[in-house]
Amino acid sequence: MHPNALYRNDDRALHEALIEEVGFGMVFAQTPDGPRVAHTPIVSTGDGAVQFHLARGNALTRYLVGQEALVVINGPDAYVTPRWYADANTVPTWDYVALELQGPVRKMGEEGLLAMLDAIAERHEERIAGEAWTRAQVDPAKIAALVNGIVGFEMEVRAWRPTFKLSQNKPAEDRAAIAEALEAQGSPALATLMRTLAP
Repeated sequence: MHPNALYRNDDRALHEALIEEVGFGMVFAQTPDGPRVAHTPIVSTGDGAVQFHLARGNALTRYLVGQEALVVINGPDAYVTPRWYADANTVPTWDYVALELQGPVRKMGEEGLLAMLDAIAERHEERIAGEAWTRAQVDPAKIAALVNGIVGFEMEVRAWRPTFKLSQNKPAEDRAAIAEALEAQGSPALATLMRTLAP
């Protein structure tokens, strides 16, 4: 989390929306071999926990249960040039959105794992035109073999550490100019957040 309190945001609904929209993150934990990270789809349970799965052979899989882990979900980000400020006598920066979640991890049972996998597929299939894919279209033996190769985890989130760095330290005129420039440069999501969260 960024140390500047200007960039903090306590809107839990917004945090949940970020998890829902992005749907992918990184899981960090300490292992006897040193710190490790895994990249995985992330699902919020809506009641203070997040779920994810890792390959059974992943370096983190055998160490996560009972450990504290850190999950990071990255939202939109972009380089900001001083050329977009009224007073260009400054340095470049980077605006971004990120959410850090920390808490203890437990292993999920097979039923929970399958429900999570179905939820991930359903959420993303609805964003794609055409008939949605479902697990029912696959031979159950193949599903069983694939599920045997992964492990599901649930992390109870005890700390939510959001950073919404959207040039809040700049005057309103600069923020408006940055948002317009970001949109023109192909970063409409960040521009929209800038306009709505840091007007």
